[in-house]
Amino acid sequence: MTAGFGPDHPDRPDSPRVLVFGATGYIGSHLAPRLQREGLMVRASGRNRKALEARGWSGIELAEADALQPETLPAVLAGVDTAYYLVHSMVAGRDFARLDQQAADHFAGAAARAGVRRIVYLGGLIPPDPDSEHLISRRETGERLRRGKVPVTEIRAGIVVGAGSAAYEVIRDLVNHLPLMLTPRWVQSKSSPIALENLLEYLVRVRTLEAAAGRVLDAAGPDYLSYEQVMRQYGSVVGRQPKILRVPLLTPTLSSYWLGLVTTVPASIARALIGGLKHDLPADDGELRRLVPQRLLGFREAVEAALDAEREHRVAARWTEGLLMFRGFRLDNAFYAKRASGNATTPASPAALWQVVTTIGGDIGYHYAGVLWWLRGVIDWLVGGPGLTKGRRHPTELRLGDRIDYWTVVGIEPERRLTLDFGMRSPGSGILEFEIEPDAMDPGQAPRSRLTITAYWHPQGIWGLMYWYVLVPAHLFLFRGMASRIAARADTIDRQPLRMQATRRKGGTDER
Repeated sequence: MTAGFGPDHPDRPDSPRVLVFGATGYIGSHLAPRLQREGLMVRASGRNRKALEARGWSGIELAEADALQPETLPAVLAGVDTAYYLVHSMVAGRDFARLDQQAADHFAGAAARAGVRRIVYLGGLIPPDPDSEHLISRRETGERLRRGKVPVTEIRAGIVVGAGSAAYEVIRDLVNHLPLMLTPRWVQSKSSPIALENLLEYLVRVRTLEAAAGRVLDAAGPDYLSYEQVMRQYGSVVGRQPKILRVPLLTPTLSSYWLGLVTTVPASIARALIGGLKHDLPADDGELRRLVPQRLLGFREAVEAALDAEREHRVAARWTEGLLMFRGFRLDNAFYAKRASGNATTPASPAALWQVVTTIGGDIGYHYAGVLWWLRGVIDWLVGGPGLTKGRRHPTELRLGDRIDYWTVVGIEPERRLTLDFGMRSPGSGILEFEIEPDAMDPGQAPRSRLTITAYWHPQGIWGLMYWYVLVPAHLFLFRGMASRIAARADTIDRQPLRMQATRRKGGTDER
């Protein structure tokens, strides 16, 4: 399940092959192209090949594998000199610690059998007496990897300062969304933030250092700051002065639910992170600084570098999340998106679904609950927006840049995906995406297709969050009904040739 080097990037037998296992994650998506720029042959692996393909990397070998499915590991580890292990199971919810340990056992065994020379594992800073399941799991993962026969270099880092880093995005959302923060006591806990570029430099360089084999090394920036200081310093960089009031009644559990409401970072990740925030996380990074000398950015410098990377479009981001163009080119619009979806399955072909999807807007409308679409347009028109604009260049054909009423076409993959940018006045930026894919089915069943309609919303401040929560019920109602109506109409289109064939057969019988 791999895609090899293209003709412009031939296989180089004299260059070591490096595996980035977990390349769809935050660090992996930055590390893979960084290693390639070092002249290395890079194999990027993830659980979802489509997510890797969406990166648009040229000359990086792509592979699909899952450490919880050990039969997928031999192929991705074949011929690998160094394997970067960057996976975790926080999104799995409460069972993530057990899954992390199981995955590490599988990977360590498979790496040994494949003859891998070194594993580089990115863990987290660990306090002397952790009681957070997240921190304990990160420590246990490193220990499980070290039980194998392949030497392991474990780099432990705290907050990574860069666009898309979960901890950094929590801080950014809090500062941008809340002028007044009621915070728990953990805001006084301290950590050692590190700039993304500094961490990548450490990861790249330790690969070849024999002195780093079998070692656990802390990575940190030069500042040791409380989370309150981190938020205030971020605010000073972006021109905000957050008011922070500490409330002793907010436990880590309550804090995790609160963060789920006021930030856009996925809730399962936010819950896992919160558990470790009550600890101070000092770093003893002297040895790593000696092994890999570099100029370390302070927290303010790291924030400025992260913002510059976004302005210059140097951020590795997913299609509808993170890219500045999908956030209205505003740095204060949240990086991650709130989302609401509806879907439907149908015997209709992808071609028929695409035919119906690409006719939305204009005179045809949106196939379902037209009054609600009209009402939202009227509200936008009353505040000076384009909500009552109707029309499109062609009734059935679409191309990039086309306007469909108040939407703009920003992505087209025929019979797979249509992506529209929201053009009404609103406190944030939004994307509406139609995705067509084969539906899972049992052997022997007739083929089916699934249509999923998803709204991605990048809120701007507290009003952007309130806007989202007010409209979520309407979105869920609209998208479920819209997906079902489009599916039904596509099924009708596919059935028309069958009816015509039946009519012709009937007519032929009468003539005889």
